[in-house]
Amino acid sequence: MNFQVDVWLRGDNHATTASVPGLERTAGEWTDADVRFVLVEMLRAMDRQKNPAVEPDRLVQLRGLSWIVNPFEEGGVVIAIEITLGAAVAGPCQIEGETLESMIRRVRAAPPASVAIH
Repeated sequence: MNFQVDVWLRGDNHATTASVPGLERTAGEWTDADVRFVLVEMLRAMDRQKNPAVEPDRLVQLRGLSWIVNPFEEGGVVIAIEITLGAAVAGPCQIEGETLESMIRRVRAAPPASVAIH
């Protein structure tokens, strides 16, 4: 299953949309591992837009990350991330906002797995 990520890089006057494959479950069935995947792929989408020649699955570490889960006017929620490089918004996701926020907090607090999230 694919999810959409809108990416805006600082200094650009436009945003682009990337379709990211790899989710096996719908948002209402997500595990913490799925949320980790979404966050990492959001950042990778930003990195690929800025640096198209980089390895598509290189290591991601989240530091100085600002994030928020917001309601989407047509239903569901979106995840918004901002870092010095720019911003990314994924969604809409059909999941309760508070549930997703709790999952993101757990993922960020967990010790690094194969992909480090701080």
